[in-house]
Parts: sequence; C-alpha cells; structure tokens
Amino acid sequence: MINWVLRGAVLLWAVFFVIVGARGLLDPASYSETFQIVVAGAATNTLRADLSAFFLVAAGAAALGALVPGWTRALLVPAALYGTALAGRLFGAAMGDLVNGSIVQAMIIEALSVALMVGSWWILSRPAAATVDGVVEDRPVL
Repeated sequence: MINWVLRGAVLLWAVFFVIVGARGLLDPASYSETFQIVVAGAATNTLRADLSAFFLVAAGAAALGALVPGWTRALLVPAALYGTALAGRLFGAAMGDLVNGSIVQAMIIEALSVALMVGSWWILSRPAAATVDGVVEDRPVL
C-alpha cells in the first residue's frame, strides 16, 4: 500500500513540475512571476532553455522512476538536481546573498523534494516480502 501512495505522491510532484517547466518553455516571463527573475533580451532564451530543462528533466525522471518497475533509480535524478539547487542556495546564503521569504520557501521545497525522491527510491527499491506457508521471506525484485 505504501508503494502506491509513494508512487502517487511522486507522480503528483512530477505533474506540478511538468506544468512549471512547460509554462516556462512557452512563456519565459512566467519565471519572473514565480522566481522573481528579470527576463530581458538574451536572458529570455537562457531562462527558457535552462530552467525549463531543469524542471522537465526532473519531472520526467520522477515519473519514469514511479511508473516503470525496476527503474526506481531514476528517482535519484531529481534528488540530485534539487539537492544541488539547495546546496547552491545554502552556499549563496553563506556568501552573503540576499535571503528573503521567497528564497526560504524555495529551499523548503527543494529539501522536501529531495526527501520525497530519496525516500521513495529507498522504499520502492527494497525487495518485496513474500509469504511461504505463512512465513514472511524476502524475495528479489524483478
């Protein structure tokens, strides 16, 4: 039962970030609303490409890891991306970058995303228990 709950949570997470990535791909100015980034000139193309790729790759890997049996390691891709983003924010804060409510909110989302992906990978990649004559035995995941 917990496997289905985790798969559902990861898929909802993936859908949300597909929407964020697709919205940014179609309208990079949406990133200025969401992330308080000024979009002007050549920066428009960079934001469209880089930020959209970040969100779409993370969401695609999460969906792949949740839906395809045996591919749970794909959940480590968004964990690595969001973990790196969180580490960058922490480094920036340590270097004196401005940290406001939006930055703190982003850091919380990144930390929760890493926890969801790593936790889901950990639980979904464990061998399932099988019962033989009422005795629980471990069996390998196929």
